[in-house]
Amino acid sequence: MTIRAILDTDIGTDVDDCLALALMLKSPELKLEGVTCVYGDVLLRARMVLKLLHLAGHVDVPVLKGAEAPLLGLRPVYWAGHEGQGLLEPGDEALAPSTEHAVDFLVRTIMDNPGEIHLIAVGPLTNVALAFLKEPRLARNLAGLTIMGGVVRGPEHLELPYAEHNIRCDPEAAHVVLSAGAPTTLVPLDVTTEVQIYREGVSRIRAGGTPFHEAVARQVELYPRYHSEGSTFVHDPLAVAVVFEPELVELRPLHVDVELGGLHTAGATLVRMPTEEVPASAQVALKVDVHKFEDLLVRRLES
Repeated sequence: MTIRAILDTDIGTDVDDCLALALMLKSPELKLEGVTCVYGDVLLRARMVLKLLHLAGHVDVPVLKGAEAPLLGLRPVYWAGHEGQGLLEPGDEALAPSTEHAVDFLVRTIMDNPGEIHLIAVGPLTNVALAFLKEPRLARNLAGLTIMGGVVRGPEHLELPYAEHNIRCDPEAAHVVLSAGAPTTLVPLDVTTEVQIYREGVSRIRAGGTPFHEAVARQVELYPRYHSEGSTFVHDPLAVAVVFEPELVELRPLHVDVELGGLHTAGATLVRMPTEEVPASAQVALKVDVHKFEDLLVRRLES
């Protein structure tokens, strides 16, 4: 059965959002119902999405601008980067997202289709939190919510930061979302930093031979980490793949708290075994089949 899905994204500097969108478009298990953009220059982000959709021939997918600032406005927006470089061209200013706000689209689409829409959130969770606050029944009407975010930071991953970028950008929004009772899967840095794309994979994508393939390959090549090391992590595509192929990861039901203060730990995700008093709030990915996923990603994107 085809999974109807919405992608909520902060597409921009890090190429993993671009790869996540590309994977959705190349996966017959998924039907992309819309793309909502969050955090910072959401108009530019929306134009990047629209350009990729046009290159892929998916011109009917709605693209919507969402929240520009964190939920409480307590933290500055970081990570300006090279958004749009190598993708947007003169004249692409005419690429216009929908006039409907992303939050309104999320509420309307999910509530009109109870139990049918899977939301994949791969950026700061501000849009999702605002949607949950606007419509308290929304979380229970989702077919599923998959989040790329957080970090468990077990003994094998002490090199990872205390707080992952998407959660750190808006911890208050993450708290709202992870406390809402949605059927949630969390795909944290512990597994996403195990999977990468390499030069051979990018060459295979480019060999697909279309402007879309060229655009995706070029976006990977422009990402600073790939440019310097010849590979880069593919955080967000893993979250997408888990939606239609959950056996790629080992999931465990855990209770997840988000630290909202602390000199070093604001935005940290704290996980513990669930109890009757503290029930599980998410299925958390703890291990990943690295080779299976890396092969799946390139095979899909080169097609």
